[in-house]
Amino acid sequence: FTVLASSSGQPCLDELEVFDDGGNNVALASSGAVASASGTLPGYAIHQLKHINDGRTGNASSWISNSSGSGWVEISLLKEHSIQKIVWSRDRSGQFQDRIPTRYIIEARTQKDEWIRIADSNNRATFQNKPDPLAFLNVLNDSGRSKAESLLKQKENLRGELKRLSKRNMVWAGQFKQPGPTHRLYRGDPMEKREKTPPGALRVIKPLLMDEDEAEEQRRLKLAQWITSKDNPLTARVMVNRIWHYVMGQGLVRTPGDFGANGVAPTHPLLLDWLADEFMRNDWSIKHIQRLILNSRTFRQSSKPTPMGMDKDAGGAWLWRYTPRRLSAEPMRDSILFTSGALDLKMQGPGFYLLDVQVENVMHYFPKEHFGPNEFRRMVYQTRIRQEQDAIFGAFDCPDGNQVISNRSRSNTPIQALNLFNSNFILQQSEILASRLQRNFPDSLKQQIEQAFLALHGKRPDEHEMKISRALIQSDGHASFCRALYNSSRFIFIF
Repeated sequence: FTVLASSSGQPCLDELEVFDDGGNNVALASSGAVASASGTLPGYAIHQLKHINDGRTGNASSWISNSSGSGWVEISLLKEHSIQKIVWSRDRSGQFQDRIPTRYIIEARTQKDEWIRIADSNNRATFQNKPDPLAFLNVLNDSGRSKAESLLKQKENLRGELKRLSKRNMVWAGQFKQPGPTHRLYRGDPMEKREKTPPGALRVIKPLLMDEDEAEEQRRLKLAQWITSKDNPLTARVMVNRIWHYVMGQGLVRTPGDFGANGVAPTHPLLLDWLADEFMRNDWSIKHIQRLILNSRTFRQSSKPTPMGMDKDAGGAWLWRYTPRRLSAEPMRDSILFTSGALDLKMQGPGFYLLDVQVENVMHYFPKEHFGPNEFRRMVYQTRIRQEQDAIFGAFDCPDGNQVISNRSRSNTPIQALNLFNSNFILQQSEILASRLQRNFPDSLKQQIEQAFLALHGKRPDEHEMKISRALIQSDGHASFCRALYNSSRFIFIF
């Protein structure tokens, strides 16, 4: 009796019986039969080889193999017998259901001292006399059985894959019931309800006429229609001001999140009204407004200051010049990676961390010191940890994700310059850019310098820049030259 697999652990048999034509168990030790085995689990008196044919059943009188999922037992009879049936069990008392042999072979030795298979796990009696779906395997030859078993395994794998794909992600989709009544709360206390209040909006713009028992679907629809109505003067103005803000660096209204009394009045109210009207008349097209701004003389004018302009309007609120501004954290990091040639432009997929995560009772986050290809993606794919900043670009007014803001501050501090000059990230990207320049132009220092200026400054170097660049490379190497360009105002600021 050879075990090829078991339900768990080492296989166990409490009795192995061999019956002759007369119905006698000729495998009993008391009848002179001798048992041998591949090995026995040591240390347990109740699980010994002698119990395999002692006529007693149950876990307390059983044999356990010393090998996980395998083992064999042999019963040597005193003389030849015509075998009617073979019976084996793991625990006939029904107390234990582990360690059951699930795949096995039963063999007998012929007069020529050859072992032949007489039964196996595929042709045993079915459980509760139910049809065995694998019974067809018994009539196949070895080649056919092997192929059938391979196909059955593929079928099982496909079923598992189908089951996995059929599982749907659970989401919180709502309570699917109409909203209850809304009350005025005395001093904002939810326990101090006063009279009912119907759904509404700012009446100074346009009343939102709804009944108290209006269905939720209609509430949402009417609110959306109120927000996007051409009679609503606020939505279009807020949107075009945001577009102007992101293109020009500051909005026509300096407080993009507050158009009310606490905000700042627009510097160019007629321009704001005209842009809002253009926005609505062109099907609320953001691209149309962007095209208007980018093609305008205002956007294309020089950033060069004049004494009178600086005296009258140093902040550039009246649009007499293009006001220079520093790159924010995300485009700055992306630009460094892009110009070095290390930027991974792959879209979608999981995000990346700029923090090392240490798991204890709570999560601890530490800024990374070393970076690889996994971190060389656009910063929009960074996994942000609320209230945690990375060591380099967190100093460049990068939001910490703790709250929503409409206008990001822009500061210039010594720590920004130190981060951009001494960080491992900048040193690494400088080395990558230097290697790229030397690889692309191995025989021309002039071409290396020109290519670096074109990539980082958008122009060719003048005579003085070429001279000091050559001197820097010859004294400190290509990496120091690239590092200096990354720290130059022409790269960090938009002019």
